[in-house]
Amino acid sequence: MTQLALIIDLNVCVGCSACVTSCKEWNTSGPAGFMSDDNPYQKDPTGTFFNRVQTYEVGEFPKTETVHFPKSCLHCEEPPCVPVCPTGASYKREQDGIVLVDYDKCIGCKYCSWACPYGAREIDEHQKVMKKCTLCVDRIYDESLPESERKPACVLACPTNARLFGDVHDAHSDVSELIRDAGGYQLMPEWGTKPSNHYLPRRKNKITIHKDELVRVDNPLNKEQKEHHKPVDGSVLDDNSFI
Repeated sequence: MTQLALIIDLNVCVGCSACVTSCKEWNTSGPAGFMSDDNPYQKDPTGTFFNRVQTYEVGEFPKTETVHFPKSCLHCEEPPCVPVCPTGASYKREQDGIVLVDYDKCIGCKYCSWACPYGAREIDEHQKVMKKCTLCVDRIYDESLPESERKPACVLACPTNARLFGDVHDAHSDVSELIRDAGGYQLMPEWGTKPSNHYLPRRKNKITIHKDELVRVDNPLNKEQKEHHKPVDGSVLDDNSFI
């Protein structure tokens, strides 16, 4: 059985949000329908997004790192959002494993959002229906597009190739090989939802601060300190005066 999914490489994601804007642009005019965005930035923000990028700082100063973590529907193999839907609006396609919402059946009860442990569903405040990532199902099967463009909008827009798309059940696919070779993992597997989307972990980078970085003559900080502390009589202090 085919299971289409996204593979996200956290080691090369730069948090530019190109995936967010391209997703918004494509799906606003696609089968997902209108995606409201009335007050995205100020108090009590409202807006519908299928994909968001969360940014964290990990470690302790000065050995800190910034991690950008894109999140969207994980198209679980055992989606908890499907059995709780009272109208059958949420369903999983047998042919490709994509989880979708039938807006004609959705009554906006939010049961699916409560059941989803990943917070991947959002209600459209205008249409009063639940919306989520569709893996650009309209695009990936559009034979009028070149085969190279039959991918989700977020994958095509990523400038660092941090997002990949394919069949994770095909042992010979590029995404399956990446999962095996790079240690790809599922998000919160303890919930038993079997997420189809996988993440490739960040490689451990050792941050080293060399002593000579503080005393070498071309250090801008060293020059600024010299200028700030320049003696009134015009004499020159040596580099060790600022350590």
